[in-house]
Amino acid sequence: MSGLSSSELPLSGLLTLDQLKQAVSDQLVDTVIVAIVDMQGRLMGKRFHAQHFVDTAWEETHCCDYLLATDIEMATPDGFAATSWESGYGDYTMKPDIETLRIAPWASKSAMVLCDVLDHHTHAEVEHSPRAILKKQIARLGELGYQAMAATELEFFTFAQSYDELRELDYRKMSPVSAYNEDYHIFQTAKEEGLMRDIRNQLFQAGIPVENTKGEAEAGQAELNITYSDALNMADNHSIAKNAVKEIAYKHNRSVTFLAKCSADTVGSSSHVHQSLQAKDGSSAFYDASSEHGMSELMKHYVAGQLEYASEVTPFFAPYINSYKRFAPGTFAPTKIIWSIDNRTAAYRVVGADSPGVRFECRIGGSDLNPYLAMAAIIAAGIAGMERKLTLDKAFSGDAYAAKEANEIPTNLLDATAALNGSTMLRDAFGDKVIDHYVHAANWEIREFSKVVTDYEIKRGFERA
Repeated sequence: MSGLSSSELPLSGLLTLDQLKQAVSDQLVDTVIVAIVDMQGRLMGKRFHAQHFVDTAWEETHCCDYLLATDIEMATPDGFAATSWESGYGDYTMKPDIETLRIAPWASKSAMVLCDVLDHHTHAEVEHSPRAILKKQIARLGELGYQAMAATELEFFTFAQSYDELRELDYRKMSPVSAYNEDYHIFQTAKEEGLMRDIRNQLFQAGIPVENTKGEAEAGQAELNITYSDALNMADNHSIAKNAVKEIAYKHNRSVTFLAKCSADTVGSSSHVHQSLQAKDGSSAFYDASSEHGMSELMKHYVAGQLEYASEVTPFFAPYINSYKRFAPGTFAPTKIIWSIDNRTAAYRVVGADSPGVRFECRIGGSDLNPYLAMAAIIAAGIAGMERKLTLDKAFSGDAYAAKEANEIPTNLLDATAALNGSTMLRDAFGDKVIDHYVHAANWEIREFSKVVTDYEIKRGFERA
């Protein structure tokens, strides 16, 4: 026990286990949320009585192994090798990562912690769990002497109705909280500031270094920005923030959506991923003042890897049928596999050129991505580019949408999944079992959608067919 008095205890931010024990003893915390991150990037787990958590559950607890083998509806598709009805859907071990223990201000008198997912018998990490996939790629980079630094920009739409109200309306006649494009608009965003202020402050109180919220390029669309950090910490922050935004909105009788494309009449929502590499001494491995744009040879190889393998990694940026509706000219979502300097029409935008802060931004991902999988895919492609010393073409200049000779980002999940399935690079980096697991999940998504009769089909063909 640390011996801290209640006046010395942090009432916000990250906690040590001793600080949590003291907070529980002082009746400042009575609940601990213990969660893993599932394939879809959601928090899944249990709420513990805080005393039981600090007594025993901080070491480990358990969950059903189906949590890493479901679709977005929590259905249990047949065909996963990792678990099934035949195997009886046994247990995984949830191992709390105490480094992630924190206050959860959006939940009364609550703390929370993220867990690694372990095999119940061997206690080895479950290789297809998103956190394990990213940690493996981070370790590969570490063996080469580098650390991945990253930031994810997270966009979402906010609606005046609650989740329950929109469900009753069958998601029709949804009313955005603002009436017109609010990109960087101070007056327009003032109309939703009660919610956004709580989001910023409560995330900050949870130890997530929020920089800002801002209006995005549609009515009711917002963006949340969190400070650049190491890739695993950023993925943790992203996942916690996404869940917290929903909970805080729910308390305001509002709803938010991270669906990549929630209306045919509006632009989609993205999650751009910024990334750079640091050397062991903390210096930028991407910066070379003597090189064009300040980009080191290593950075050029790394970015060349992104271009070389863009089609193969796309399912980790765009995991659903809906995700591909976002890719459209003139919407700030990319359509061509191109890199450029500070050009928002390109799939990969180099930012901070000619400065020690030089980095690239992958603009392919939608707000529906799983940050662990997306960043793991970026790192794997970058390592392949470094190992193969791939040559980076000259930066594109102009409107990338009009670049007729450039390769296109896959336009649908079927094509993207075929590229993923055939990716030798990702199979070498992630392992065959992991790729097969996520290919099966994507194929299930495709098959399930193929059964659906859409409003479009009815309106188009009811009378004319």
